[in-house]
Amino acid sequence: MNPPHAQPLTIDPTLQHAWNVAPAEARAIQERLRVRVETVDRFDGPIRTLAGVDVGFEDGGTVTRAAVVVLDSTTLQPLERVLARRATQFPYVPGLLSFREIPAVLDALAQLRMTPDLLLCDGQGIAHPRRLGIAAHLGVLLDRPSVGVAKSRLIGTHADVPDRRGAWVPLHDGEERIGAVLRTRLGVKPIYVSSGHRVALETAVEQVMRAVTRYRLPETTRQADSLASAPAHARRRGHHRRG
Repeated sequence: MNPPHAQPLTIDPTLQHAWNVAPAEARAIQERLRVRVETVDRFDGPIRTLAGVDVGFEDGGTVTRAAVVVLDSTTLQPLERVLARRATQFPYVPGLLSFREIPAVLDALAQLRMTPDLLLCDGQGIAHPRRLGIAAHLGVLLDRPSVGVAKSRLIGTHADVPDRRGAWVPLHDGEERIGAVLRTRLGVKPIYVSSGHRVALETAVEQVMRAVTRYRLPETTRQADSLASAPAHARRRGHHRRG
């Protein structure tokens, strides 16, 4: 496919905020931005490209390494791969990982020659205590469709997932449906999918499954994770990567 002309991914000036803030202020920012989240489909056109977004750390966590891999949504062939590094400014605080990671992600996205139609982020969308995990936070700031694809649960309860490829059950926080627990392959642990911004949950599940091949994780996550953790000295987030 011919790459679409890139449109700058810019933040609405009214949504700009500082990143290196106290945790209490970070939570207040999340509360302010959560009302901007849209959990219905609003795309600019057909979904032709998917971007996998992932973050790793180097030098004992002092350097944040963000990776973005853009794939053709039909063939899943990589079209573009970019990396960005910057000094880590925000500490590890559960539920506030977007403040630690998004600055480097924005640096990586700024390098893209093409504008992806959908962002699939390694982390939570609205399946988050304040409904603003990294996928929702990033999607709102850029006003781009986004989905959270997490390897583990941050909050919520769910029924058992049938052991069938593509089967899923709702993830609830009280009476509110906040995501889907999705079985991508038989006999493997499910993953946790949630709307980020401008994407309905059912569409999010459909798009994730379109990107699944023979592995547990979709190709967007697999390829971005590989790029984000490529150096032998990179320190991955491991089980901490949930908020």
